[in-house]
Amino acid sequence: MATIDNNAIEDTFLVQGMSCAACASSVESILQHTDGVAEAEVNFAAHTVKVKYAENLAPQVLKEALQSIGYDLDLEAKDREQDQKRKEQQERRYKELKKQTLGSALLSLPVFVIGMFFGTWSWGPWISAVLALPVLFIFGGHFYRNAWKQLKHGLATMDTLVALSTGIAYTFSLFNTFYPEFWISRGLEAHVYFEAAVVIITFVSLGKTLEERAKSSTSQALEKLMNLQAKQVIRLRDGEEEEVEIEDLKAEDLVRVKAGQSIPVDGILHQGSASIDESMLSGESIPISKEEGDKLYAGTLAQKGSFVLKVDQIGEDTVLAQIIRLVKEAQSSKAPVQDLVNKIAGIFVPVVIGIAILTFGVWMIWGGEEAFARALYTAIAVLVIACPCALGLATPTAIMVGVGKGAENNILVRNAESLERAREVDLLLLDKTGTLTRGKPEVLEAEWQLAEKDFAPILLALQQQSEHPLATALVRHLRTQGYKATEQQNFEAIEGRGVKISIASGEEYASGNAQFLADWNLSPAQDLSAKAQKWAQQGATVLYFFNRDQIIAQFAIGDQLKAGSAEAVQTLQKDGLELMIISGDNAQTTAYWAEELGISNFRAEVLPQDKGSIVRDLQAQGRKVAMVGDGINDSEALAQADLGIAMGHGSDIAMEVAPMTLMSSDLRLIPKAFHLSKLTLQGIHQNLFWAFIYNLIGIPIAAGILYPFTGFLLDPMIAGAAMAFSSVSVVLNSLRLRGRDL
Repeated sequence: MATIDNNAIEDTFLVQGMSCAACASSVESILQHTDGVAEAEVNFAAHTVKVKYAENLAPQVLKEALQSIGYDLDLEAKDREQDQKRKEQQERRYKELKKQTLGSALLSLPVFVIGMFFGTWSWGPWISAVLALPVLFIFGGHFYRNAWKQLKHGLATMDTLVALSTGIAYTFSLFNTFYPEFWISRGLEAHVYFEAAVVIITFVSLGKTLEERAKSSTSQALEKLMNLQAKQVIRLRDGEEEEVEIEDLKAEDLVRVKAGQSIPVDGILHQGSASIDESMLSGESIPISKEEGDKLYAGTLAQKGSFVLKVDQIGEDTVLAQIIRLVKEAQSSKAPVQDLVNKIAGIFVPVVIGIAILTFGVWMIWGGEEAFARALYTAIAVLVIACPCALGLATPTAIMVGVGKGAENNILVRNAESLERAREVDLLLLDKTGTLTRGKPEVLEAEWQLAEKDFAPILLALQQQSEHPLATALVRHLRTQGYKATEQQNFEAIEGRGVKISIASGEEYASGNAQFLADWNLSPAQDLSAKAQKWAQQGATVLYFFNRDQIIAQFAIGDQLKAGSAEAVQTLQKDGLELMIISGDNAQTTAYWAEELGISNFRAEVLPQDKGSIVRDLQAQGRKVAMVGDGINDSEALAQADLGIAMGHGSDIAMEVAPMTLMSSDLRLIPKAFHLSKLTLQGIHQNLFWAFIYNLIGIPIAAGILYPFTGFLLDPMIAGAAMAFSSVSVVLNSLRLRGRDL
């Protein structure tokens, strides 16, 4: 694998021609050994490969490298076009496989009947030989072509197993048809296995057809998201309406949106009013009323009214496009367990061929009078029953369905690793404001020590530049009473404390918590302190307004629990998770909310920069920590935690911060996210168990391990059917998750 500089290009391409996990391993191997390629990662279920390569390497080189071993890359398709082409490729492959299966089945039926019921008919082998030719070399010709191309590069895949087994069976049968006396003169029967060869091709083709059909269902959630993207829009130019492709839109363009249509791009409501269904973003089914100046998002649905939208974000910059990109990347990512599976898949076929040769040799030595026939029979069965496809599909299909299921439930998963990590979490840290509470506090009570009318304009000037929810509450409270901000300068925000300014006279004013008050060497009088303590015991946050000389006012600012927070906490505790609240608020207020929710463990007066340290300390104690926060102020803690979960707020979903993002601010999505992880991992483990067990049991039985005890030898035709349906069963097991409740 090449080492390349920081200017590396990372692209995802569609791969054509892969039929099994060993194929995926071959594609990865040939690309990784191409000069200029740093990384290559195949998603077999999605038929894509993500390649990181040097800036001076032409993608055509990658295409030619794969063409040399029987595969191909689509270099043209990008983004939406790529998704469309992948769907078309799946549909085309499904139709081809259906045609191949039908054709081989029609010709295999008479060969099977002759072999099973008319074995002594002298013309039977000749008719079978002729009918088997198109089955093997027309309807099943791709197995041989691909096996030959891969052989030239020293590679082996499922195509190799099918080509070897059916080719040997057909060649041996053809020899016995032309020269039966070779065996008869030695006192043996001239067995033919035409029916085994053609039925194997038919069953494998049928299995691939069903598998392709089932695999197309694993990406349904992504297709639903993509279908929310409008393709054409009505643009307003000089008062005239014109229908244009969405790709032709530019920032500041005006677009007409009518009731029942999806919002095509992110933008601002420019003219009119609307009722918008934003459930795809927030999970909230109740339509939201929008007025001029309000933000609108691509993919949301206009329910009432016709309005004009001013384009803000287009293409890949829209929230919907970012969600789709995240889902795609997550569905293409690999769980850590997949690395082991890939190593096994890489050597699987050569090992199976070795077992088949060993089986043949053992039977030739100890097979008695029918040694050669039994040796050939069992060797073919070993080659046919081995199934690398089931191994290759076990993890990616479960991840594709799991990530899609999450997206449908407003849970965005960034990678498969986060699903695996969620299972290990034993301690969940919850930020208070905006996570447990609504994050929209209100001023409940005010205690002014000096004339309100003189100092309220200064407080308004002080707080209106702050983005903190408490500042927003104060600003709303003061503006409601008609106050206007005085002129100010030198605004400064002190993290974890509050804000300060200087006014025209040069006097400094500040507003913040008790720690900030102490920093200015001030302390509240006994009556103020008693009132503040009472507010804190009732769950309110106390905010002070002061200058260098004295406290001017103090405020009780209260928030409310989000709907569902208590229910979510109870569910998480019932599921065995320990919970801890970490908050910048004072100890009394934090204790109130912790008691209200039934959480015994909490940390108060925590500065944003200290949250990451708390996570590290807990991890040093051996805890597996998940952190839930708004994804902005808690970014260090979210990144440090074993699992970071960002609470989404419309456009502020902070998708790049945490491995998981909850599109809705409903805390009940958190237990759903953990349940999703559990179900997805259960699916992966079930798939891997059955894939491994199938091969571990099937291969020895095909080799004839039961013969000394029961006299049983597995018919190669049955082995072919078992192989075909093993991979289908893995995909169907993954699809069961779609019907499960989170």
